[in-house]
Amino acid sequence: MIYDLSKEIDRERLATRVKALTAKGAMVEFTEKAVRSNSQNRYLHALLGALAIDTGETLEYVKEMYFKRLANREIFISTKEDKYCGTVEEVRSSADLSVEEMSVAIDRLKRWAAQEGFYLPEPGDEERILDIEREILRMKRYI
Repeated sequence: MIYDLSKEIDRERLATRVKALTAKGAMVEFTEKAVRSNSQNRYLHALLGALAIDTGETLEYVKEMYFKRLANREIFISTKEDKYCGTVEEVRSSADLSVEEMSVAIDRLKRWAAQEGFYLPEPGDEERILDIEREILRMKRYI
């Protein structure tokens, strides 16, 4: 369970949970979760949309194949052995990435895109990002 300690209700829920686990003598792991910003998510969506429009592929295809498999294989793809299927690739969800991992992944995507001749805007290029968002909405049924 994830608790947002900026909210009173979650602080109370966490305290209750800690008391219950302490009474049980349980072993626990405690980690802090860094949440990506809406602006980082918005920026990634704009980049993926721009590539989808430029390549004629869907957003889902661009995200999995170009963003995850080509530009960021080390971050997103792992293999495991399945007793029925043999070696299987697992694709990590981008929702599981930290802010830092997402920054690295976006930088790699931009580098890959530039090598392939695609221009992707910088985070501060608000006018270009807005243009891409409008185009994504216009092309929604195609991408």
